[in-house]
Amino acid sequence: MKILILGGSGFVGGHLSRRLSRAGHRVTVATRHAPTARRLKIVPGLAVRAFDPYDVEALSEALAGHDVLINLVGILNERGFSGAGFRRAHVELVEGAIEACRRAGVARFVHMSALNAGQGESHYLITRGEGEQRVRESGLDWTMVRPSTIFGPDDSFLNRFAGLLAISPVLPLARPQARFAPVWIGDVVEAFARALERDDSVGEVYELCGREIWRLDELVRWVARQRGMKRLVVGLPDALGWLQGKVFDLVPGKPFSSDNFKSLKIDSVCSEPGFERLGIEPWGMADKAVEWLADGGRQSRYQRFRQRARRS
Repeated sequence: MKILILGGSGFVGGHLSRRLSRAGHRVTVATRHAPTARRLKIVPGLAVRAFDPYDVEALSEALAGHDVLINLVGILNERGFSGAGFRRAHVELVEGAIEACRRAGVARFVHMSALNAGQGESHYLITRGEGEQRVRESGLDWTMVRPSTIFGPDDSFLNRFAGLLAISPVLPLARPQARFAPVWIGDVVEAFARALERDDSVGEVYELCGREIWRLDELVRWVARQRGMKRLVVGLPDALGWLQGKVFDLVPGKPFSSDNFKSLKIDSVCSEPGFERLGIEPWGMADKAVEWLADGGRQSRYQRFRQRARRS
């Protein structure tokens, strides 16, 4: 198959592009900034097209001759506070992609959403639900994938906590009791690949969770142990957690936000066995993440020893 991936230069897109290429598919990665996809140019059978993905005409031209469009675009935070940024990424881009598929004659549409899409009060989940509804109403041969939080060596989830733990002996944590079923990136891309191979995946929604369920505070403490760090993780009551989100709304890059706080009010765990339906037995975080987290801890200690030796 010839497959175009929106958001293909990101975390999931990079892994998925390699998996599909190994299976013999021809992959086009569409990105606004070509340098972000530089590392993918060595992947056999992969092409990079740089253009504005919100430009329906440009996207329809890029889609010509393709069999499938996979949309991976999503954001966890927006620049402002109104929800407009979430709506642009999760709804308006989906509307444009659907229209581009119609113009290019591409019937197959695979869409990555999120667990709990359409539920709760966060702009993130509300707009995820609106995007899903546009896909359902598109008339295309769609499949939707709803992963829990995805982890991998190059993720922005475990690595973010590892970075925060590295710079502070105390980590105040909003919604410490929130539950996750972290899912390994290798299992996620395998689910995409298998769904593409199956005719019966059309019109289906697959929820993807790892085999372990973690409370947020348990997860962060586990990361600290893997890195060999003694840290105090302090769970905040909701009033302080909400305030923490409001404060971090004003921090450049928004490492946390009031919208994230709202999303954490709903546990990110599956209600149906999506992996099982695709014939995949998922890994747990304790099985896989230790491979690089523990190594990162050893490397960090080694670097500290070297720096002390130089000073001596």
